[in-house]
Amino acid sequence: MTDSNEDLKYWLALQQSPGIGPITYANLLAVYSNPRTLFSLSATELHQLGLKATSVDAILKPDWNAINADLSWLEHDHHHIITLQDKDYPFLLRESAAAPPILYIVGDKELLNQPQLAMVGSRNPTPAGIQTAEEFARHLAAAGLTITSGMAIGIDGCCHRGALDAGGKTIAVTGTGLDQIYPARHRQLAYEIVATGAIVSEFPIGTPPRAENFPRRNRIISALSLGTLVIEAALRSGSLITARHALDQGREVFAIPGSIHNPLARGCHHLIRQGAQLVETANDIINLLLPQCDRMPNTFQLTDSYNNPSDDHESDYTHILNEMGYSPASVDELVKRSGLTAEEVSSMMLILELQGTVASSPGGCYIRVK
Repeated sequence: MTDSNEDLKYWLALQQSPGIGPITYANLLAVYSNPRTLFSLSATELHQLGLKATSVDAILKPDWNAINADLSWLEHDHHHIITLQDKDYPFLLRESAAAPPILYIVGDKELLNQPQLAMVGSRNPTPAGIQTAEEFARHLAAAGLTITSGMAIGIDGCCHRGALDAGGKTIAVTGTGLDQIYPARHRQLAYEIVATGAIVSEFPIGTPPRAENFPRRNRIISALSLGTLVIEAALRSGSLITARHALDQGREVFAIPGSIHNPLARGCHHLIRQGAQLVETANDIINLLLPQCDRMPNTFQLTDSYNNPSDDHESDYTHILNEMGYSPASVDELVKRSGLTAEEVSSMMLILELQGTVASSPGGCYIRVK
């Protein structure tokens, strides 16, 4: 075993000691910068540090079998374990309260220090919510933001897929050990995420999907990101927990409003009343996050394909805008004028609406706004 792995096993042993959460762990590091030192102390010295009896017992008699499971997992390609003191530890996460002392990562660990936007929402979204999540993720990922979410069913999965569809990057933060995929139905999605992005967890190998782990992982989703966008959330949604963490961490919170008749819009409306940024277009998010990207190790730039999808005067976008003129027009009218299919026109209208180029008007029509 290398010296670095020899030190790492003590980091892992301390993490897996009962009663040693992120805050206690950080307090111990303030006294002993290398956890290895703690394992040479006597029971009396450990008690003097304010540790509980169960924690002291675990430090005196570590479960090396559990630690070896983590180290065996680490031997596989593209598997990483990083500690709070590693240079690769995410910059924004490190500065947050209760930062995990250890992160397990499958995939591109360097992506964790790229500018990220957290996108979260209901596990049972409406069709409109699904479409909104995928379109926003697609365009924000194409702009250069890494989309971070929790790989849950519903909005989370839609956001990961939208980013992948755009050829962008996405990160999933899970509430289990990385030796398993949860939910199981997202196995293929997990493979696709890892191919170009990363899956992250603070939980040791072998940790099952316990209910209490998922609210806990939400603080990592928000802390990794410059801001959090909420798409469809009930008043008691876990997404509001993520938004609350984001506020506590000094991050931007964005919410997409919805119909007053949609119960899944109430959480977003609540956030807006509390001061969250009301979002109508993807550019609303970009404009607010750009100044914050100076904090990141890498410069954030919009891609030409995002900024100007209609700059090519031969493109369908320019064609549809010319056919629209500046009067309200329905999808059916635009189909007749443009010769495009209803599906193509509907998709283009959504894209242009996200960019703020057109807006919805009464009667199911669209109107050009710039």
